[in-house]
Amino acid sequence: MGCNVLVALDESENALRSVDFVCRHFTPDHRVTFMSVVPDTAAICNMNSPTLIPYFMSQKEAFCDLENKKNEIVRSAMEQARERLIRSGFSAENLSLKVEAQKEGVARDILAEARKGYDVIVVGRRGMSEAREFFMGSVSQKILHGAGGIPVVLVG
Repeated sequence: MGCNVLVALDESENALRSVDFVCRHFTPDHRVTFMSVVPDTAAICNMNSPTLIPYFMSQKEAFCDLENKKNEIVRSAMEQARERLIRSGFSAENLSLKVEAQKEGVARDILAEARKGYDVIVVGRRGMSEAREFFMGSVSQKILHGAGGIPVVLVG
């Protein structure tokens, strides 16, 4: 049986390129998990605190609908990724999808999952300018620097 591959995924083009990379460079006996960490802003939709600013309360429904749409888009991207691998010969039994609410931070949550027994992390590089990436960092850069002994494939 092949190794365990963790693919950090969102709805971006770079993330979908990482799926194509897995199709080309890994074999169907590898176990692949697609993981997406979504900010837990949906929790605020359940709040009904008088301390929330009046503007937010007046726009709460639109905000919460937007969050639901974001989750649908991420789940759709994950299904597309899964289907791409199946068309490439991967067995559905070797593919899994994980969508989790952010706990510590997107990169830290992905790294925490990777430490549960994955052999490699595959992540797409965000199309950020070099200057912005230097000052702010990106999820892919944080994963690259925080992975410790886990190999990281950065797909551009």
